[in-house]
Amino acid sequence: MSEPAMIHETADVQSTDIGEGTTIWQTSVVLPGAQIGSNVNINSHCFIENDVVVGDRTTIKYGVALWDGIHLGNDVFVGPNVSFTNDPFPRSKVWPQEFARTTVHDGASIGAAAVIMPGVTIGEQAMVGAGAVVTRDVPARAIVKGNPARITGYVHDTGATMPTTRSVKPSMEAVVDLGVGGASLRTTTAAADLRGRLVAAEFENELPFISERYFVVYDVPSRETRGEHAHKECHQFLVCVHGTCTVVLDDGTSRVEVDLDRPTLGLHIPPMVWGLQHRHSPDAILVVMASHKYEADDYIREYGEFLAMTQTQDQTRPQAA
Repeated sequence: MSEPAMIHETADVQSTDIGEGTTIWQTSVVLPGAQIGSNVNINSHCFIENDVVVGDRTTIKYGVALWDGIHLGNDVFVGPNVSFTNDPFPRSKVWPQEFARTTVHDGASIGAAAVIMPGVTIGEQAMVGAGAVVTRDVPARAIVKGNPARITGYVHDTGATMPTTRSVKPSMEAVVDLGVGGASLRTTTAAADLRGRLVAAEFENELPFISERYFVVYDVPSRETRGEHAHKECHQFLVCVHGTCTVVLDDGTSRVEVDLDRPTLGLHIPPMVWGLQHRHSPDAILVVMASHKYEADDYIREYGEFLAMTQTQDQTRPQAA
């Protein structure tokens, strides 16, 4: 049986929308319109305005102010003295028609004294380092640090850094299953002589499909993240023909990072595998071959939607006898 909310006698809590088992400590202020979930822990000296939503089991440490437009999901951790903002051009006694909406999705963690600029979205299970200044959206499961915050890696559900497949040797077998949604690394044929080097591969023989389309990604600033989507039907084959980049793969259950660091190494990404690229070297040139022509409806661009679809697939998949 759930316990009622515990509100310290020195707290000024004007909202009646407080979930069971929530604790609000000394001198914190919660205005009437705020919605606070169940089993939330709000430490002392916090301030929560009206248009604020705090999900279940979320922790808000000492000295945090949640202004209008801040929405926190379930199981979010907000470290001490984190500074949220909701107005990109603040002036004293001048209010915008609408405050910027900042959303922190389920399971994300924000380290002490980080600054969250107005209107950003922090994805599921993301981790923001202490003191980071977040000026742009943070992808799901990304680790960001610094000022401005930049992606330094990705995490598992446990918070551990995602395992990385690095320095794949050319002598390895031609096809290496990565254990994520059928994705694989493939080593292609290479030849070299005094005239230079050549890499070749045949569709349907060494490559997993016949390509209907290709595109080239280059001149990507090192801090940028590209991709961040899955396909419903389209297969992709990625080759970094110059420089290096890192690809993150996620099938909703398992995740892995892969370094593409030579033109003889290709990555096959099947449908229903979430992929993104980051850590591009300044000279990186990434060639992507696709099994289908461009179809906007084939893209899944929201990670939450992708997870819901993978869970539905798991539930409808026939079980082994």
